[in-house]
Amino acid sequence: MSYREPARTVGRRTRSPAPSSSSAAPATGITIYGCGPDEAPVFREMASRFGVVTTVTAAPVSEANAGLASGNRCVSIGHKTRVTNSTLLALSDVGVRYISTRSIGYNHLDVNYAASVGISVENVSYSPDSVADYTLMLMLMAVRNAKSVIRRVDVHDYRLTEVRGKELRDLTVGVIGTGRIGAAVVDRLRGFGCRILACDNRPKAPVDYVPLDELLRRSDIVTLHTPLTADTHHLLDHQRIEQMKRGAFIINTGRGALVDTEALVSALDSGRLGGAALDVLEGEEGTFYADCRDKPITSKPLLRLHEMPNVLISPHTAYYTDHALRDTVENSLANCLKFESRNQHG
Repeated sequence: MSYREPARTVGRRTRSPAPSSSSAAPATGITIYGCGPDEAPVFREMASRFGVVTTVTAAPVSEANAGLASGNRCVSIGHKTRVTNSTLLALSDVGVRYISTRSIGYNHLDVNYAASVGISVENVSYSPDSVADYTLMLMLMAVRNAKSVIRRVDVHDYRLTEVRGKELRDLTVGVIGTGRIGAAVVDRLRGFGCRILACDNRPKAPVDYVPLDELLRRSDIVTLHTPLTADTHHLLDHQRIEQMKRGAFIINTGRGALVDTEALVSALDSGRLGGAALDVLEGEEGTFYADCRDKPITSKPLLRLHEMPNVLISPHTAYYTDHALRDTVENSLANCLKFESRNQHG
């Protein structure tokens, strides 16, 4: 489904007023791909402030529409659709030299291939508070059996059950990855009085760091905030889930493939784990961000997880706040301008 800004044709350039001090200089052109109706007014406002010319389309970047970037060295792309190597080559062929992806992760495109065809790729930063707040919400919902409680109330069953909740102050929480988001989660956990353990190759936060196997063995809750790389793919696999404390919870607001979904389903089915709260899921592409009410879900693991009373699923929405959206748009444009500034004579 495509979206058009009012009084604008997709692919048509609109010049935003540039500051008078630079009126003699040509404005920088930036092509915006995958621009949703929520992002469009923010891009319009920010483009005016930065004095850039934008070419906007709701369609994700593809080989077919790479020509929209013709004449622009910089493009901004969304993270919801995978970018193929043929698309990267097509962008290079029309003169694109820089991609700003409106996400923290890069796993929707091949950065090394992009570099081989002359394109630099950078991510954007946004408020870590968006994901950190959501992570704490999921933790609390998981340990208080919120899914079961809400489902019963929805059918007017107001009885208490034998499944009681747990209090965070009585639990040990293991935080895997203490970058900006993981550190923000640690900061929030302190207020609950729980024991906090952390694991990271580059320790930074003021917290007790332990090896991964020790963190898994001691933690009642394990929350994931590490990037998805070849080394972290299926970080929690059958073997590592078996190392976890019996009845522990997994919280994932990082990337779906950090967890081996089949291993997770097996551990939940057997009662090895107490539950899970997942904002991201392995194989979510094509399902998350789509309206599937009238379409069959083909992923058997997703369907099984939906059935479980101790599993919460949300559609990769932890980052999605007003503040983070503005950060994402602003930083994507700013990154493009910094690239142009560094490469004025390139």
